Amino acid sequence: ADIEADTLYGRGAVDMKGAVACFAAAALDYLETNGTPPGTISFLITGDEEGVSINGTRKLLAWAKDRGETLSHCLVGEPTNPDELGDMIKIGRRGSLSGTITITGKQGHSAYPHLANNPVRGMAKVLETLFAEPLDQGTDVFDASTLEVTSVDVGNPAFNVIPAEATARFNIRFNDLHSAGSLRARIDAQVADAIADTGLSGAIAYEPNAAEAFRTEAGDIAALLSETIEAETGRRPKLSTSGGTSDARYIKDYCPVIEFGLVGQTMHQVDENVSLADLAALTAIYRRFIERYFDRFGG
Repeated sequence: ADIEADTLYGRGAVDMKGAVACFAAAALDYLETNGTPPGTISFLITGDEEGVSINGTRKLLAWAKDRGETLSHCLVGEPTNPDELGDMIKIGRRGSLSGTITITGKQGHSAYPHLANNPVRGMAKVLETLFAEPLDQGTDVFDASTLEVTSVDVGNPAFNVIPAEATARFNIRFNDLHSAGSLRARIDAQVADAIADTGLSGAIAYEPNAAEAFRTEAGDIAALLSETIEAETGRRPKLSTSGGTSDARYIKDYCPVIEFGLVGQTMHQVDENVSLADLAALTAIYRRFIERYFDRFGG
């Protein structure tokens, strides 16, 4: 990381190595001031949450459970604030489903299209069908579900060749009106209907790390964190389920989980950065929260 003036630059500065540093600093300061806590402070830090999520949090939580470890609450340090520190606590997340649609036709010369079957025409129908109707209008707790096509490709450098295959990659962020299974069934049916009677074939490969939508039952812990944030920043945070996914989708099966971290305006960007003042403020919030947590809940 590089510090320039009052800003720290570096990959993960916001998402979310900065919050990990704040957690550690807060816990160390608490221990130095208070000594051994009446309960346990544990850090769960893994490395594959952005990928297939096979060997990280899921396995570590299962390992802890097998050892008889029980978790009372969890606070995740994802960058939850849209504009200023203290804006928002996440009490749940929309689900995420990704996949690749492949439409297969018959390759041929573009001057003789009757001897070929262009999969691009079929893909155009598929995309029109997928975008025709919104998935829903949202709920009182969740934003509307969205489907975004992130790539369309035929891998064809030639102008005069009708390709044999066309692919499209998509991602759906969905609320609790759906499940990954119900959305798979919907997409399967839409693709089949779109290319019916065209002579084309379609296949969909879904990514294995689908995340279900959830809202955590964390009223007491969210209220305590809200009070703590307001005491440090003067802002009362909004309770929200917006944004992407996180490891909270696994943790919620073991204990109530909430999320609060830095301001997320530069995450996943070149020159990701965070102000030193926000790092200090987040550390103070975590520090006060630890103290209040043990006062409120004991060991």
